[in-house]
Amino acid sequence: MPVPDPRHSRPDGVQPARPRDDAGDARPADFGFRTVTVGDKRRMVRGVFDSVATRYDLMNDLMSGGIHRLWKDAMMDWLAPRPGQHLLDVAGGTGDIAFRFIDRSRRNGGRTPAGTAAPTRVTVCDLTPAMLAVGRDRGVDRGLVDGLDWVAGNAETLPVASSSVDVYTIAFGIRNVADIPAALAEARRVLKPGGRFMCLEFSQVQAPVLDRLYDLYSFSILPRIGQVVARDAASYRYLAESIRKFPTADRFAAMIAEAGLRQVKVRLLSGGIAALHSAWKV
Repeated sequence: MPVPDPRHSRPDGVQPARPRDDAGDARPADFGFRTVTVGDKRRMVRGVFDSVATRYDLMNDLMSGGIHRLWKDAMMDWLAPRPGQHLLDVAGGTGDIAFRFIDRSRRNGGRTPAGTAAPTRVTVCDLTPAMLAVGRDRGVDRGLVDGLDWVAGNAETLPVASSSVDVYTIAFGIRNVADIPAALAEARRVLKPGGRFMCLEFSQVQAPVLDRLYDLYSFSILPRIGQVVARDAASYRYLAESIRKFPTADRFAAMIAEAGLRQVKVRLLSGGIAALHSAWKV
């Protein structure tokens, strides 16, 4: 797992990312309904989450009516964390998946068959240090410090050793990545043989009436909520647009397979509003 360099430590405990030249990548990428460069998208995504970091969890509850909590619980049900695993949670920002993973691993045993302590290790990696700082504070409030690291980094070039983690998760983050195939290739690289990949992401609504209601909510109501609660309508308009630009669940499953991960399976949640994708490195 990454080891913080004391020469470059931050007062908030977040390990900084390795520097990179975002401006130098001129390939096209979607930023909502706009076409920008890959480099610009990385910079703009950081700006979005810098803006909403301190209100991100509240906005998630307001945006979904709290249903995102049920989706994350469903993710843990399927993942079935075990004691002693090392999780890499990418785009894990404020720690929701990390905290659930630690809690579930404890409930699922907490000891090896030999009876010795089996600590669970979690590395949270996020592009935006402001999100990580919020997550770290939440972890401290829960008494979760040992075995939990917060690392600033890009999903496309993870600061993590190859074949070093048992589980890779990413929840509501993959659609914000500038180069999704590169991120999926990185997921395969860092997983150990036999390691598990799982992604929770918004998807395309299947029901014909529900999809119209969802569009009305996403493009008319959600930005207004963002303006009132987070004082940032533009960021939430981008988040709504990014959902519409993300591939369908079947197409994303094919992309996961193209990255070299195997046994790809999909579960649609809430009529297709969200989807879980599971795969393995074999």
